[in-house]
Amino acid sequence: MDVASNQLVTVFGGSGFIGRHLVRALANKGYRIRVAVRRPDLALFLQPIGNVGQIHPVQANLRYPDSVARAIEGADAVVNLTGILVESGKQSFEAVQEKGALAVAQAVARAGITRFVQMSAIGADADSPSAYARSKAAGEAAALSEVPTAVVARPSVVFGPEDAFFNRFATLARFSPVLPMVGDGSTRFQPVFVGDVAQAITRAVQGRATPGATYELGGPEVKTFREVLEFVLAVTERRRLIVPLPLGVARVQAAVLETLNAISFGVMPQALLLTRDQVTLLQRDNVVSDEAVAQGRTLAGLGIQAETIEAVVPSYLEHYRRMGQYDTGKYA
Repeated sequence: MDVASNQLVTVFGGSGFIGRHLVRALANKGYRIRVAVRRPDLALFLQPIGNVGQIHPVQANLRYPDSVARAIEGADAVVNLTGILVESGKQSFEAVQEKGALAVAQAVARAGITRFVQMSAIGADADSPSAYARSKAAGEAAALSEVPTAVVARPSVVFGPEDAFFNRFATLARFSPVLPMVGDGSTRFQPVFVGDVAQAITRAVQGRATPGATYELGGPEVKTFREVLEFVLAVTERRRLIVPLPLGVARVQAAVLETLNAISFGVMPQALLLTRDQVTLLQRDNVVSDEAVAQGRTLAGLGIQAETIEAVVPSYLEHYRRMGQYDTGKYA
């Protein structure tokens, strides 16, 4: 019998974008998976991914330590994927990505579990002017302080069918005559396929990653902000003007959009929302460091051949074309 079939992995945030791909990857390896979420009823869609009884959603709220402890009871490994891109009400960066990570790490430490993976992001920095980046760094520090054998996963921008990156720009291109570009478009990204991120975390759960190490996960290509927008327009076969937004103008616009989102109780379409913290993040490159490459703390170091955006993105952006998936035009 496969050893993994006797092992239980608790995944916090397992119903999210990366989570659903990780649950599938773990299920394919034979693990039993406990998906810890605030609303288990909204995670039931994950159960058909595995065999009967293999995937089980449970209720857990990072603000309540007892629920966190129950969620990891009897687990052999724990993965914390919980995170947010935009703050809303009690869901602040500090509450979710700093205090939440600490709550999970403390529970893992008390349970004596040594296989623990903490999701972070490239750009995590305790001294960053971005609150998002600071909270990610604090989450990393909490994980490694409480569980020295923890593995930290720092992906660049993650892409896949449900992503909030390529889909966002394709949505804007569908109804807007222009695509706004924060800054001069020179900020660099290293988009990484969600399936590759899931495989990297799975290998960490299997014990194939260096304990206590931080892995930076990026795809095989580095693209500037402008190149990303040009790629989206090429795939969706739309002609749009790319308009640079000076940082000062972008911050003012972001402040207005944040206010509108607040007074509309968060119902503003995510494709239209831009925050001042995101403007700050867009001033810094989001690529794998030379140090991580040299030390093998990358996808390649885990034996994973990264997918290109050209191989994946057109398959889910085609419906943004004028004739959708029935458009006879081909992306080349």
